[in-house]
Amino acid sequence: MKKYVLTLSCILLSIQTWAQEPIKVNQLGYYPEGEKVAVVPGGATGSFQVLDAQTNKVVYTGTLKSPQNWEHSGEEVALADFSDFSDTGSYKLMHPGAGSSYIFEIKDDVHHELAKSAIRALYYNRVSTGLESQHAGKWARMAGHPDDNVFVHASAASKERPEGYVISSPKGWYDAGDYNKYIVNSGISTYTLLAAYEHYPEYYGDLSLNIPESGNDVPDLLDEARWNIDWMLTMQDPNDGGVYHKLTTLNFEGVLMPDEAVNDRYVVMKTTSAALNFAAVMATSARTYAEYDPEFARECLKAAEYAWQWAVKNPEQLYRQPEDVQTGAYGDRSVDDEFDWAAAELYISTQNDDYWNARDFQETEFRTPSWSYVRPLAWISLAHHIWDLTEAADKDLIRSQIIGHGDMLKQGYQSSAYGISMGQSGRDFVWGSNGMAGNQSLMLIQAYRLTGDDSYMQAALSNLDYVLGRNPTGYSYVTGLGSFPPMNPHHRPSEADEANSEPVPGFVVGGPQNGHQDNCEVYPSDYPASSFLDDWCSYSTNEVTINWNAPWIYTSGAMEYYFKD
Repeated sequence: MKKYVLTLSCILLSIQTWAQEPIKVNQLGYYPEGEKVAVVPGGATGSFQVLDAQTNKVVYTGTLKSPQNWEHSGEEVALADFSDFSDTGSYKLMHPGAGSSYIFEIKDDVHHELAKSAIRALYYNRVSTGLESQHAGKWARMAGHPDDNVFVHASAASKERPEGYVISSPKGWYDAGDYNKYIVNSGISTYTLLAAYEHYPEYYGDLSLNIPESGNDVPDLLDEARWNIDWMLTMQDPNDGGVYHKLTTLNFEGVLMPDEAVNDRYVVMKTTSAALNFAAVMATSARTYAEYDPEFARECLKAAEYAWQWAVKNPEQLYRQPEDVQTGAYGDRSVDDEFDWAAAELYISTQNDDYWNARDFQETEFRTPSWSYVRPLAWISLAHHIWDLTEAADKDLIRSQIIGHGDMLKQGYQSSAYGISMGQSGRDFVWGSNGMAGNQSLMLIQAYRLTGDDSYMQAALSNLDYVLGRNPTGYSYVTGLGSFPPMNPHHRPSEADEANSEPVPGFVVGGPQNGHQDNCEVYPSDYPASSFLDDWCSYSTNEVTINWNAPWIYTSGAMEYYFKD
C-alpha cells in the first residue's frame, strides 16, 4: 500500500476534494422502481436535468425542492427527486449553477455487487488461513495467526486453566484494522449475517461468493459465518461455560502483513457480556444451521445454554482492561440488554418459556443497535418468529417496539435536509457513524417487514444512498466501489501490502465524526457529517470493522430481494 507523509497526504486530500463532482448521488445507482434522489449543494434552485451518460442527451427534467440548511454539515442543500424516471441505463445529473454528478446506473440489481463485496471483505479478514489467488485475486496473502498456541492471561486464569495454560483457538475474522479477535463485537456482526440468511434465504441461498467453500451444499453466506462461529466456540471454557472476552496480543501490532505479526497471543478475562453475546449467537446458529448440519446445530445450542448458565451465576463480570493489555476493550457498563437478547434467542430456539419469563422485555427508549446495545436484536428475532412463539410472548409488545423504532427513524428521514434518517440524535455521528446508518436501515426494514408500509423501505434505501456517495464528503464509503471510494483505510493488510495500490475491497469505513480521537493534524471540517479523512492515521473515521460491514450486508441483500424484477 502506498505510504504518505502527513503533509503529502493532506495535499492529496485537497486535490481529491477539488476533483469531486459537486452533486451527490449514489455512485452505484438506483432501482428502476425505487426512490431516486440526489443532493445539490450551494443553495441551488430551479430545474435540474438527468443526462444519458453516453450521449449527453437530456432524458429527464425536474425541479429542485426548496434548499434547507443541514446543521450536521453546515451546508445549504436541495434535493433533486427523479423517482418517476425508471428507464434503465447509465446517467449523470446536471444543474446549470451547481455542476454535475458522478455517473450512476439505473438497473434491477444495482446493489448486488455491494452485497457480495461486503461479505467477501470478511473472507479477506479470515484468520489462520492463507488467501489463494483463485479466491482473493491480487489480494492473495500468506496465512497469519494460526492461534493454535494461545496463552491464558492472568485475568482469565482458573484452577483448570491457570495462567500460561495453552489452548487452541484458530479461525475467526480479524475484528477491524488490527489483528485481534473480540467476542463482543463478533456477537452483533455474526448475528446480523445469520439474520440476513434467516430472513432472506431465497436471495442468500443462491449468492455465490467465490470463497473456498463455494460449491458445497451450504449457502456461501453461512459458510463465511461458520468460519467465525467455529472460532467463537473455542472461546468457551469447557470446565464452566464461561467465555473469554477477547483473543489478543498485549499491544497492537505494527503495520505488518498477517504472517509477519508473530507476537504471543492471549485469551483475556471471562465476562458476562462475552457469555451472553456468545449465547445469543449460538442459539441463533442452532436454528440457522439445523437444515445443513444438525449435529453442529445441537452443539451450538448446548454451548448457548451452558454460557447462559454461567452468565446467570456471574451477572456482573464486566470487562476491566488489565494493566499489561493495551488493545481494544469493548467494555460495557450495563449488560441488561445482552441478557434480553440472549434470553430471546434461547426462547425462540428452545420454545422454553423459562427464557421469556427470565426477563421483563420492557424498553423505555428506542435506540439503534450497536455492539454495546443489543436489545433491538431481540426484537428483530422475536418479530421474525412472531407466529411461532408460545403463548408466553407478548406479541403486541414485540410489534410496538419494532414499529415505534421505525416510526422514529422514518420521521428523521422525512424531515432531513439530506433525506436520510441519520442526524436526529447527537449519538448518530459517533465513531462508526456508517455502522449507525446501516443499523438504522436494518431497523427500518424490520418495520417494513411487519407492516408492508413502503415508506419504511424508502427510508432504509436512502441510507444506502448516503453510504454510497450521497453525503457531504462525496465519498462512497465502501472500498473498491463507486467513483470516489476511500483509498487509505486504517486496515493493516491494506496498508502493509506493498504490492497493491488499492485497499482490500468491500469494507465500509467508519465514516465522519468530529471526535478526532486519533489526533490526525488536519481534517477538512469540524462539522460531524463532514469530518472525514481518507488517511491511514484517521482510525477514528477511516478504520474498518466487521460490525460496520454487517448491517450493510443485510441491507443490500434485503434491497436486492425486494427490488428484484
